[in-house]
Formats: sequence, structure tokens, C-alpha cells
Amino acid sequence: MLEKALLGRFLDRFPAARCVVELSCGTGHFTRWMAGRGLDAVGVDISVPMLDEALRLGGPRYLAGDAASLPIRDRAFDLAALIATLEFVADPARALAQAVRVARRGLVVGALNRCSLLALRRRLSGKAMWQCARFFGPWALARMVRAAAGPRVRQVVWRTTLWPLPGVRHLPLPWGGFIGMAMHLDEEL
Repeated sequence: MLEKALLGRFLDRFPAARCVVELSCGTGHFTRWMAGRGLDAVGVDISVPMLDEALRLGGPRYLAGDAASLPIRDRAFDLAALIATLEFVADPARALAQAVRVARRGLVVGALNRCSLLALRRRLSGKAMWQCARFFGPWALARMVRAAAGPRVRQVVWRTTLWPLPGVRHLPLPWGGFIGMAMHLDEEL
């Protein structure tokens, strides 16, 4: 899957990271994937039915909680991950601020790209899920991430997924279907 390959590249940018919390983890798909990569992964979701399914599928630990008000102490995890989260939470800026609060080293963000044909197709599909979703372009998402981190931000890097062509899978082009982003945080501030 192109998205996992891209997110994996961004996780690799944090070689000292040992633990990650995924906000709005849903059924825990990406939480289990990160645990499979060797991270001590914890998923948080507000939906009890989603958490029940995550627990049924097994794997890491899961907590009930709202991405806008996490039941986690400051800097408790090396990383915070928001994968297909910001599109669906009531207050994306608040969720990002909470992610920054609980992360020591950085954030890994995955979002559906507003600038892509895939996003247009989803918006026009008529499916309720996509009608209520917010889509972000890479520059707007980078601005939101920087605003959430304030002076703690050290570096923000993003790429989008492209159809698999030999040697061309992830580039800093604005129209790929999925945005992957890594933000390195200053651990001293």
C-alpha cells in the first residue's frame, strides 16, 4: 500500500522513537501496523464500537478518549500519529495541539489530499462519510501543523503518494491522493 510505504518513510525519520500514540485510531488498523514495525503503539478513539472492534482484532493497547482532550500526560510518547483523523474530527487544530502536547519527538500525519482527483471523486460520490469530511491541501496542512507546535516545531516535511511508477512513488508534489507529513519537535521547549 502506497500510504503505508510513505508513512513508514516518515516513521523512519525518528530512529530513536520507541512509542507512539495514534489519535482517533478507529479499528486500530494503523496502530497494529506501527506495533508490527516494532513500536510500542497505543490507539485512542472516542467511539466505543470502534474500540471494541480494535480489541477484537487484537494487538496493541487501546484507550477511550477524545482527540481534542486526550487522557494522556504531556510528552508521554515519542510520537503522535494522526492518520485519516483530521478530516473527521470536530476541531482539527485542537487535535493537533493535543498531539503536540503528548509527543516528545514529533508527529506523523496522514491525510487525504484536497488537491487530488481522488478527493474530488470522494466528494462527488454522495457517500455521507465523504460529505462530512474536511480535505486539506499539503500547504494548508503544513501551516496547521506549524501553528499547533508553535516554537517547538523544528522541521516539517511532506510528500504525496503517486501511482507506482519505477522510482517515483512519493514526491513533494501537491496532487497525490494522500499526504504524508512528519514534524520534528524541539524536545527542550
